[in-house]
Amino acid sequence: MSIGSVIVGLLITAAGVILLAKTEWFVSNFGRIAWFEEKLGSSGGSRLGYKLIGFVFVFVGVIVMTGSGPSFMSWLLSPLFQLNG
Repeated sequence: MSIGSVIVGLLITAAGVILLAKTEWFVSNFGRIAWFEEKLGSSGGSRLGYKLIGFVFVFVGVIVMTGSGPSFMSWLLSPLFQLNG
């Protein structure tokens, strides 16, 4: 784990937290996303979509920050490749 990965992970996590906290600002300034409105509901679909993107950013940021990307990916893809451990 290097200092660079910690800094990058913190930046990604901070972007996700901002996206989660300021969802209404993002909807007001960047508008609604048609795909989210169609798939997730008519009135709150974009808000939920922005929050889901923010959650993914936080999750990926923590993985990058801790340096557990390779072990997480091997765990995630192990059913496909029949990896043991």
